[in-house]
Formats: sequence, C-alpha cells, structure tokens
Amino acid sequence: MSDSDTPQRSGIVSAVLQWSGWRLVVPLVIMLIALIVLRDLSRDISPGDLRRDLAGYGWERIALSIGAMGISYLALALYDPIILRSLRVENMPGYVPVLTGVSSMAVSNLLGFSWLTGGAIRYRIYAAFGVDIATVAKLIATSWLAFLLGLLVLLGGLFAFHPTGLSGVIHLPDGSELLVGCAILAGVAGVLIWTARGPKTASWRSVSVTLPAAKQMIVLMGIALIDLTATALTLYVLLPPDLAQNFVLFFVLFIGALGLGVVSHAPGGLGVFEAAIIAGLGGTGRSDLLVALVCYRVIYTVLPFVIAVVGLAAAWGLANRDKASAAHATLLRATQPIVPILSAALALLSGAALLLRGDLPAVGARALLEDLLPLGLVETSHLLASVAGVLLLIVARGLYRRMARAWFISMALLASGLVLSLLKGAELENAMALALALAVLWSFRSAFYRVGLGSALRLNMRWLISVALLVVGITWIGFFAYRNVTYSDAMWWQFAWNGDAPRFLRATIAVTVVLIAVALNSLISRSNTRLMPEPIPDVVRRLTKASYDTEAALALTGDKRFLIAPGQDAYLAYADTGASLIAKGDPVGDPEAGEALIWALRDQADRMGRRCAFYAVQTHYLPTYIDLGLSVVKIGEIARVPLAGFSLDGAKRKDWRHAKARAARDGYAFAIIPAAQVLDHLDALRAVSDTWLALKSGSEKAFALGAFDPAYLCNFDHAVLRHVETGRIASFATLLRSGTGAEVAIDLMRYDPETTPAAMDGLFADMMLWARDAGYTWFSLGAAPLAGLENRKHAPVWNRVGGFIYTHGERFYKFEGLRSFKQKFDPVWSPNYLASPGRMDAARTLYEVNTLISGGVSGVIRRKKEQ
Repeated sequence: MSDSDTPQRSGIVSAVLQWSGWRLVVPLVIMLIALIVLRDLSRDISPGDLRRDLAGYGWERIALSIGAMGISYLALALYDPIILRSLRVENMPGYVPVLTGVSSMAVSNLLGFSWLTGGAIRYRIYAAFGVDIATVAKLIATSWLAFLLGLLVLLGGLFAFHPTGLSGVIHLPDGSELLVGCAILAGVAGVLIWTARGPKTASWRSVSVTLPAAKQMIVLMGIALIDLTATALTLYVLLPPDLAQNFVLFFVLFIGALGLGVVSHAPGGLGVFEAAIIAGLGGTGRSDLLVALVCYRVIYTVLPFVIAVVGLAAAWGLANRDKASAAHATLLRATQPIVPILSAALALLSGAALLLRGDLPAVGARALLEDLLPLGLVETSHLLASVAGVLLLIVARGLYRRMARAWFISMALLASGLVLSLLKGAELENAMALALALAVLWSFRSAFYRVGLGSALRLNMRWLISVALLVVGITWIGFFAYRNVTYSDAMWWQFAWNGDAPRFLRATIAVTVVLIAVALNSLISRSNTRLMPEPIPDVVRRLTKASYDTEAALALTGDKRFLIAPGQDAYLAYADTGASLIAKGDPVGDPEAGEALIWALRDQADRMGRRCAFYAVQTHYLPTYIDLGLSVVKIGEIARVPLAGFSLDGAKRKDWRHAKARAARDGYAFAIIPAAQVLDHLDALRAVSDTWLALKSGSEKAFALGAFDPAYLCNFDHAVLRHVETGRIASFATLLRSGTGAEVAIDLMRYDPETTPAAMDGLFADMMLWARDAGYTWFSLGAAPLAGLENRKHAPVWNRVGGFIYTHGERFYKFEGLRSFKQKFDPVWSPNYLASPGRMDAARTLYEVNTLISGGVSGVIRRKKEQ
C-alpha cells in the first residue's frame, strides 16, 4: 500500500464520521434495537398478567416511591439558588430559581433533551431578570459538574464499601472492586483539594471548565447525592423483591439506562430505558417488572409534570388577574418563559394518551354504549381519536413557538379528543385528563400571540424524529397488547363491538398515513411567509427630504416596508428576511416618535416569531436599543470630510488635482443634473452603469445600497463628468442631500473606463469642491465595514472576530483598501453599529443583511471568482 492511500482512507473515514445523517441513524438504530429487545424480553407476558400485577400493588410501595420522587425534586430545587448566589445574581426573588429548577427538570424528565428543554427554560426565565447567557451557561455547567462528581462519589462509595456489590454479579477479580472504588474517591478528593483555596480552571485541548471552590462543590455534591439516590429509589422500591437484592448493580444499571435513553432521542428515553432495565436485571418475561417500570414512569415523569403544569396555570391566572401589582408582575415575568415549553409537553402527553388508549383493548364501560350508539359511530370515533392524538404530537412544536394558530388547533384537537373518548368507549379518565389539559391551555391563551410563522403542522428534523420515535414506541405497545391475536387479512374489515384488534390496525394505518403526509410536507415544502416590500408612502418621502441624515434616502430604494408613527412625524424602514425583521438605520423624524417605533418593530418581530435587529445605526438611539435587551456591536466606521477650508492644495491632494486637470484636458466638465431632468438623461446614465457592472462582474445591490432603478434615481440630483462637445457621460454619482443643508453624500458612483482615465477621481475632486462652494458642512464618503474594531486580547469576542476578518479578509472584500481610499481625504471617522439579539447573533444578522444586499456569501465568493 502506498503512502498516498493513507491520507485518502483517512479522508474517507473523516467524511463518514462527520456525516450529518448519523444524527438520524443512531437514534433510529438504538430505538429499533430497544424495541426488538423489548419484544424478546416480554414474549411470555400477556396484558392480563399486567392488569393482575398492577391491581396487586400495595399502596405503601406507591407511597414510598412518591416520597422518594419528592425528595429528588426538592434536591433539584436547591441547585439554582445556591449556584446563582455564588455567581452574585441577586436581582430576582428567591422563589424564581426554585421554580425554575423544579419546572425545568419536570419538563426535561418527561421529554428528554435535558440540555435543550431544561436549558431553554433556565435561559428564558433568567434572561427576563437580566441574567446574561454566559452566567446561565456557567450555572448549567456547574450543576452538571456537581451532578457528575456526586455520581462518582456514590459509585465509588458503593464499589468500596458494599462487600457483595458488582463482584458477585459480573465476577470481578478479588479486591478489584475495592481498588476501583478507592481510585474514584481519591480522584474526587484530589479535585476538592485542588480547589480548596478557590475556583480553578481545567483545560483540555480547546475545552476549558471552571471548577467552583471546594466548599461550594461539597454542598452541591451533597445535593447531587440526595438527588441521585432518591431518583434510583423511586424505581427501586417498586421492583419485585427478588430483583431488588443488589442496589449496587441496580444503581449502575439505572444510570446506564438513563444515558442510553438520552442518546436515543426518544422523548424521555421511552422504550430504550425500559429495555435496558429489563435486560440488565434479567427480568425476561416478568410482568411485575414491566408494571414497576410503568409505575415509575407515571410517578417520576408524569406526576411532577402535571403538578408543575397545574401550579403554573394557577400562577399564570393569578398574575394576569392583577398585572398592576408588583408581585404579580414579577410572577408573570418568571412564569411567562416556561409556558410555551410546558404547553408543548402537555400537548405531547395528551396526544400520547389518545394514541395509547386507541392501541389498547377497551375496558369497563364500553358495554354501556352498545344500546345507546351505533357501531359505526364508535368505530369512527376510535379512528378519529387516534388521528387527533398524532396531530397533537405534531402541533406541540407550534405551541413551543408561541403560535396562535397552534393554540387554536390544539384547543380544537383536545376538545375533539375529549368527545371522541366518551363516544368510543366511555373513557372517563382519559376525558378528565383532556379536560384538564383544555383548562390549562385556556388559561395560557394570552401567551400564544405569534402569527405568520407558517403552518402549525410543519416540523423540523429534530421534532420529526422525536414524534416518529414516540409513535413507534406507542404502536409497539399496541402490538404487544394483541400479540396473541392471530392475524388475517379479514381482520381489517371486521367491525364488531369486541373488535379491538381490527380497530387498532385501522387506527395504526391512519396514524402512519398522517405522519408520513406531515413528514413529506415538512421535508418538501418551504414556508414563504416573508413580508414583501410595500409602496413608498408620501409621508416617507416628506420626512426623508427633511431629514438631517443623508442615509435616510435609502428608504426610497423600493425594497423595504415601513412603520409610520401615528402622528405621521416619524418612520422606520425595515426588511423581512424570513427569520428576522432588520431595520436599515435609525428612525427618521421626531426622536420620541422614533423611539416608540423601535419598540413597535420589536413587538411586531416577537409576534411573528422573528428576531429583531437594527443595522447601520448611530449613537442617538443606542440607549433605546439596549433597553430592548439588544446587544450593540460596532460593525465599522463612517467617513465624513469636513468641508470648511477644504481644497486640493498640498502634497496629499496632488492625485486629485492631477485627475481634475486630466479630465479637463480630455474635454470633460463637471455638471449637476437636477432630479427633475434625470429621466431625460436616463439612457446615457444607463450606458455608463451597464459598462461599469460588466467591468466589475457585479450585480445590482439593495437594502443598504441603491440600484440603477429609474424610480429611485429620479428622486435625486446627479453629479456627472460630461464631454463638453459630444455630451457623452464619463461618470456619475447619485447625490444624497440632508434636509438641513449640512451634509451631502453619494450612493451610486459609476464610470466608463473608455472615456478618460480620470473619470472617477476627477468626478470626486469636482464634487468635493462643489459641495464646499454650495455651503455644505460635511461630505459623507459612506461606511468602511469592520474598520476601527480593536483586535486585542481582552477585546470582546465580536471585536476580535471582526478585527481578524478585517485584517485577513482581503481575499473576499477590500476592507483595508476601502478604508485607505477614504483616509486620503482626512475624514472624521464616526462609529457604525449593529443592534441584534446577542453578540454572537451579530454574525448571523450580518449574513442576513448580506443576503438582502447581494445574495449572501455565495454571491461574494462568486464575484471573487469572476474578478
């Protein structure tokens, strides 16, 4: 084998490992294996055995399990208050961290994705109290670190001090269990000794972790020990006595099963966790073990979630009843971020309940319906209830996104499910649960206000995988329930009061068809909910003409929408990218009205589920942007030349003097074409523009730059270099004048290189002198992107990134060359800012701005290749 084969094979291996499809394949494989294992492990179990074992459960064991669950959640409630106190976060009531810790775990234990669901709840609540994302990240990292160290202490103690632990089961060599336990405990002790005098930072490659001081870590580890022990005991006390003899083995197995559940992406690890526990404990064919797992699911995941939802609904209703109260306002502020996530989880739970009841044999009161309702109505109700269940799983994502239409659909589906549950089998328990869900969602109705987010039945890949895995797991339960029923083709057409298995098969097909249809719609269709540009109102033209800011003229490019103040004394121009509403510049007009428009755009973006950003803004409204919770970053500098005393004299300006003289020698003279006469010269100007575009291999821009559009150009005077005899135009520039007469700027500036070598520089020299003689104070040369950013060690991350691009990005854009050109005029540089939702969102916002201007990064790269 040649040396050249090694890099090639290495590249293939790297490509395979980095394949994005693994995010879909791995969870599906784990779920498939778990279902196969569950099928084999439960082969000899019948539904009758499950009902018998469930009926035989003693209340004392249920009470012990509920008590252990309560202790676990009490411990979880202590993490956030202790960590936030160490991070010196004190500007929130004491109950907020407690509420946050409990509710985040109630949701993540039900749905899984603890780093996503629980982390999202924490960030949203704490951000409402002014806590930045870095502090929230430290809180989450510290809590996970405490959990890990507490887990290691518990494992080490069990290995070291349990004389008949794992060695009696997996045949470890004599003494090895004690050595392993002591090694684990010694490692944890070493960490505590290292951090005894204060926090330490541990780094490995590019990853660094800040370890809290030993005193705080010991407290958090104690909480983690209580939490882990109580969580394991919640299931342990429910186990059959003969399987609950070795707590060491059980605890290690329990932790491993939880980890597999997380990796599987199935909501709450459903199916994967159960398969691991049954296989690990050797409980094949044990109906009592399966009942214990079902009871554990209900006690540790469903019960806390229901309590959290009901408690939050009560708090929400109380806070909304008296919004004027400071305490109620604080309560509303704390609960509002949790509502969408809990509502989504509630929809998932309700949908799963409808699907599960549709998959299981009818019990109890259905016989009462035989004399009251026709069989066809019952059959139809069963089918529609299952369809309503899968649709609830799908619209849960819309609730998570605060979509108003998702709330309406969910309310309709819950109400339908309630009625259908009564019609298909008089299922009173299911109907009561759905009624409770209806009441909770009704109390949360004010939280769902976003419109224009596209279909509520469209899922992204992550949600699609989770919903599909949940449906697969629930369907497996149905096949398990009817495993002893002999299948035949005739079953599909059997309609009878006791035909539960045929009803299950028909409902499964209907659910599968609905899910496949939604999946195809989600994967194929693309939501086009962007707000399109609108005609320019007369008030915008009037305020633009009177504005002191020459950049306001870019509102007339025809590619924007407008928010106009009620008093017609201010407007804000913006564009919709589909993900963000991005304003171009500050509001134009009255400052107080402009401030109200900034808030109005923020509110509109929030209702639509968009981000909100303000591009190329100055210093006047910076306090307002900060009050909105936006992060302000510098994106460059604007060059303005003071015209008082400006001349072309001196060594620095000799190039401009020579260009002006050369243009005159070639027969060209400077002239101003008034706006009213631009239409008459449009063909000559277009010829210059087309030649310039062909020379640059470029295309017309938008949003932050003007384009050669007659409707736009006819708003402004144009400076030209025109041949005295032939009238041929060598170059032109669009002049933007301030309403106060203090400043003039240029937008389009294009030239024909076939006319005179001085077409560009000669025009510049004449324009500057003309502006000085016309009485203008400033001549704006426009912005230099990323100029003036400090690329130093202790500068903010965005400044360092921007500074690096400015220094090393010449390959794609002449950052330094543009600034150097403008510096020749000795301008005064003023900062240019971007206000966006977060500092690290600045890059994403600028990408969207670039898309509005020139078609995105692909356009930049394409133009570079063409040059």
